[in-house]
Amino acid sequence: MGGRLREIAAPFAVAAPAGARVRTRLRVSAADAEVLAAAGAHLGSLASADLAARCAEGRLDAEGQARSRAERKKALTAASSSRWAGAITRTSEDSWQLADRNLRAERAGLRARVRKIESRLEIPAGTGKGRLRGYATRAERFRKQQRLQVLRARLARVEERLAAGRASVCRGGRGLAKARHGLGAAGKTQEQWRREWEVSRWFLTADGEAAKRLGNETLRWDPDTGWLEVKLPSPLARLANAPHGRYRLECQVEFPYRGGEVAAQAASGAVRYDVSYDPGRDRWHLDASWKVPARPVPSLEDLRGFPLLAVDLNDGHLDAWAVTPDGNPAGPPVTVPLNLAGLPSSQRDGRLRRAVTALIALARDSGCRAIAVENLDFAEARAEGREHAGRRPARGRKGRRARAVTAGLPTGKFRDRLVQMCFNAGLSVIAVDPAYSTRWSAEHWLKPLREREQVTTGHHAAAVVIGRRAHGHKARRREGVTGPDQRIRDRGTAARAPKTRRVSRESGTSGARRQPPRRRKTAPASRGHPPDQAAEDRSRPPAEPPLTDAQ
Repeated sequence: MGGRLREIAAPFAVAAPAGARVRTRLRVSAADAEVLAAAGAHLGSLASADLAARCAEGRLDAEGQARSRAERKKALTAASSSRWAGAITRTSEDSWQLADRNLRAERAGLRARVRKIESRLEIPAGTGKGRLRGYATRAERFRKQQRLQVLRARLARVEERLAAGRASVCRGGRGLAKARHGLGAAGKTQEQWRREWEVSRWFLTADGEAAKRLGNETLRWDPDTGWLEVKLPSPLARLANAPHGRYRLECQVEFPYRGGEVAAQAASGAVRYDVSYDPGRDRWHLDASWKVPARPVPSLEDLRGFPLLAVDLNDGHLDAWAVTPDGNPAGPPVTVPLNLAGLPSSQRDGRLRRAVTALIALARDSGCRAIAVENLDFAEARAEGREHAGRRPARGRKGRRARAVTAGLPTGKFRDRLVQMCFNAGLSVIAVDPAYSTRWSAEHWLKPLREREQVTTGHHAAAVVIGRRAHGHKARRREGVTGPDQRIRDRGTAARAPKTRRVSRESGTSGARRQPPRRRKTAPASRGHPPDQAAEDRSRPPAEPPLTDAQ
């Protein structure tokens, strides 16, 4: 391997998640659905107006944010309530901050692409300077000059927006907004799109309050009786069926999954509730979320005393192998399918959960205390895009395929989902540096592992390298270590004399020197003497027995 290798970071145990979120289905009646839809539409219109006002103010410091939120909250309280207004203003501020971070990330990506093109344009076409290569042909160089002008124009617009503090936010989702201009490609009618657009802009989110009854005064769920109450905005107080402008749903609400934790949190702390509606399946859902106390992270020394399940994330599948504390793979390799291409977000999340569940089951069956994964983000690859000029392909069909794979790998969601579900199952997660894991696994591990297993791939070998790094071992195999079944397999570890070829009387041995004759075993004592040799087998047989002196 040529070139200078970068320093590999040490593995570390991932901290426990800071929050929890549980969902259940609401089997509401027609009257309940009508009241929830009216409240969501009314609060959604207030949230849209408040977000527009926040975006018009631009970038503010901490004091300006507090003053702006207080003024906007006071204006919204008359049309809703103090708690609804607080949740709306908090959501608007979070949305603007997220849009501002996305705008900064776009500027960083454009700068990386401009810098890469400029560096390659300094070198004549078809030549190179050190490790940097110019473009292959003059035609490609000309196209990159044109693309450079486009990228510079986009970068100028982004920097202008950042300087002015203009961050754009689309309530309801930009993807759904663009689908309005291509209903045929989206497979939706205008009425279906309009319904989804209106529902996506509803607002039914209530922030938790630790010092209040059941952890929330706006949306309250009683775990003992199973009722759910909603504090209606002031203009909708006529629809209340409970005291103090509240509406209690007719259906019983329960959390089949982790319901005890939700009930314990509602009795002792703050709980945030989100009510959502899926128009495609006509279903209502309730999400409960809360902060969990900080949990201690196990040390690497404690986790390394047990086997680890090493996982290699790939496009369409996960490859895993249990690695023992001495750095050797144990048991057969496992492949878990994970095909997420072309699926909606709900199905992608479901398949991701199923894959993580399979990994947790494998870890428990192998006696593992932790799961080791690579600390991947592809930040540089996604920033430079097709302008990258390293080992990764950048042009043609291979380049498009490489960019599609990079964009399609759910690195962030997989890591977050794995950490959350592993800690719920009592397992830990170890993150390792992904540098050279694929190259060194192919160089040192792929061949011996294929001799041991019949279904081993390069991804399984990479999983072994990940597990070795998590255990604190080097990725490379130790030299001189013999393979399995050394005495009965023809591995050729010791030098052997070559076999003898045919010998001709004229030229002698055509290959190596003649080998000594094979040593034969001596005859045992129990074996009888050979019979008398026949006369015709001897050169001069006697005609008659010899005469003695007595005769």
